[in-house]
Amino acid sequence: MGIIAWIVIGLLAGAIAKLLLPGKDPGGIIVTMLIGIAGGLLGGWLGKVIFGVDSIDGFFNLSTWVAAIVGSLILLILYRVLTGNRRSHA
Repeated sequence: MGIIAWIVIGLLAGAIAKLLLPGKDPGGIIVTMLIGIAGGLLGGWLGKVIFGVDSIDGFFNLSTWVAAIVGSLILLILYRVLTGNRRSHA
């Protein structure tokens, strides 16, 4: 798969992760999209390292999407933990 396909998968995976973990995030839609793209790459890498599977077989392969969504969820949770205390309480 090319980089454009990973960007598209990452954007959609980030949106799905946001739907699965609703709530107010310190960042906006741009941050969520970037988390999705990075999460897609993280999920593909983790699938290969931990399970020894090639989770980047194709755009329409279920394992590709599961890996991207799981990676996005991990990064979204980390982002919330790291930036959760920085919100203004005014």
